[in-house]
Amino acid sequence: MSKVYVCTQDTTVIYAAEELKKYLKMMRPECADVEISFDSAGTDGFRLGLMQDFGLDVSDVESAELDDILYIKTEGENGVIAGDNPRSVLLSVYEYLRRQGCVWLFPGVDGEMIPEKYDLVPVSMRYKPSMRYRGISSEGSIYQRAILEAIEFIPKLGMNYFMIEFRIPTSYYRRHYNHVFNDMNRSPEPVGLRTILKWKRQCEAEITKRGLIFADVGHGWAADALGIDSSLRGEDGDNEKRVPPENRQYLALVDGERKLVNNVPNWTHFCMSNAEARRKFVLEAVKYAKLHTNVSELHISLGDSSNKHCECEECVKKLPSDWFVILLNEIDEAFTREGLNTKLAFLAYTDTLWAPKTEKIKSRSRFLLEFCPITRSYTASVPTEMPDYELEPYVRNKTVLPKTIGENLAAFFEWRHAFFGPTMVFEYHMWRHQYLDVGNINLAKIISEDVKGYLSHGFMGIDENCSERSFFPTGFLFYVYARTMFDVSLSFEELKREYFISAFGDDGMKVADYLERLGKAIGFEYLEGERSDAPEDNLYFAPSHVESIKSAKAIIEEGRELIRRNYNMPERMQTYSVRLLEFHADYADMLSDVFIAKAAGDDDEADVRYKRMMEEMGKREIYFETCYDHTLLFYSFSTVINKRTKYSEPIIY
Repeated sequence: MSKVYVCTQDTTVIYAAEELKKYLKMMRPECADVEISFDSAGTDGFRLGLMQDFGLDVSDVESAELDDILYIKTEGENGVIAGDNPRSVLLSVYEYLRRQGCVWLFPGVDGEMIPEKYDLVPVSMRYKPSMRYRGISSEGSIYQRAILEAIEFIPKLGMNYFMIEFRIPTSYYRRHYNHVFNDMNRSPEPVGLRTILKWKRQCEAEITKRGLIFADVGHGWAADALGIDSSLRGEDGDNEKRVPPENRQYLALVDGERKLVNNVPNWTHFCMSNAEARRKFVLEAVKYAKLHTNVSELHISLGDSSNKHCECEECVKKLPSDWFVILLNEIDEAFTREGLNTKLAFLAYTDTLWAPKTEKIKSRSRFLLEFCPITRSYTASVPTEMPDYELEPYVRNKTVLPKTIGENLAAFFEWRHAFFGPTMVFEYHMWRHQYLDVGNINLAKIISEDVKGYLSHGFMGIDENCSERSFFPTGFLFYVYARTMFDVSLSFEELKREYFISAFGDDGMKVADYLERLGKAIGFEYLEGERSDAPEDNLYFAPSHVESIKSAKAIIEEGRELIRRNYNMPERMQTYSVRLLEFHADYADMLSDVFIAKAAGDDDEADVRYKRMMEEMGKREIYFETCYDHTLLFYSFSTVINKRTKYSEPIIY
């Protein structure tokens, strides 16, 4: 009988022991049971606990709470698996199992491959991951089982950070359960606000069980502070009637009116020069932090819209970011008075990408700057050398958000004059862009280079704003993101071989080559709207690109032959990967038809083909919905090209 000794009485360490037991039993199905006991003196088995409990050095971390160290020293079924915090013990368990041959490529039982292994290889390592913050933020259309599986999955890849956006993530859940873009195949299944809130609390409990850094909220603070429910969306009726009359004076004055932006409370800014309005905001943040003590980082952001800041006589005297810094300092002072230790992350996002001119953050220990380059191009990667770019001056409510990564980095370095504390990036590769690189290989190369580029500029981590179902056609893009943050020395080619051989066996690299050629034929730059022959009129009018898109047809047939040859594989994970690839081949075939027409200028035929593709994909959504986010895929195409096509109107975000 194998033994696991828990040397630290902590729920996450206990969970780590249970995970070790589960996978040891799976690896050795014919062996005796694995016994877990609480005994710091046990020596005839695996010993799990904090490095500090074993007298191991942790002096090379700035914060044992935030920085992970993985420590493994084992021989056979004996030895120490430890970390400098409870979460790191869990990460060490997964890394130990990885060294034994366990593979996790996407969430859920279908995404793992556990070898039969009776002779455990010795492992000796002490490792500090390349980035402090390695995480994702909820996005897309949320399916509760999928988000729970994502929370379970990410530490298996070495990630340590999970954010749930908004107090109640209404839109995300509604998109899936209302079956937006698929109501022709699946009847809407409305879920209420109270159900969504309960599901969020369930997610929080699972995050806490794994010791993950939990980030919360983001947008919507001003609305709630002024008595307007930030969970209300544009489709929830006339939200203007829900603005308390006495608080309308505190909404941002735009074009002579104080009103909600597009009827959406969390898009709306407030009059930041008004001391009473700021006081209400501060009190709301204090109240939330007092109640939600499980939050590691509370994200403080303004309204989720650009060029809608207050134009009153006082507000125009300072940049939005100057007023934002004043507000942040007031929140910090209030938290200090209340004895709250909650960390605050603040966002350099849209208009606040432009750094403050006069104000500075007073506390370095309280705050984390989160840099959000939402409008950057994703066809070029973050350079390791700072490019020579200048950001255009900020013009209130008439500014054009930066398109290049160079301009965005220039904005970040301006912020360093106002705050020289810890920083991370809030990124968007898997917000929508994963669907614009049809094979995901080209974008995966970008994300590998981006992680390395951001690290070279001093960023301490990345929070990827991504659907928890970003595993279509494969999980390679997500895998590269996670593993490169964990170990920046890993090369893109090394990770490609590791992933595709695991997922598809001997033909794995042929599958990778197929997906790369497919993506290039349809064109990542083309689908990003960056190679139109008439960009002012139609982002996708490109007769010069039609033949390239047509060439995708032959490539897809090559892919189908690979699929036929590997249709039933030895491992369940591989079989599922092949079936997902088959589904994707049908999708790529239909998508090619859409854009052959679109590039040639036949918008009407493109629209007919697009709607047909939506319906056909929707018929099979239910079989792949843990990996495939149908609503986000079609939402992405519809919103990206809405103004230049007859495609469906965008839903309120």
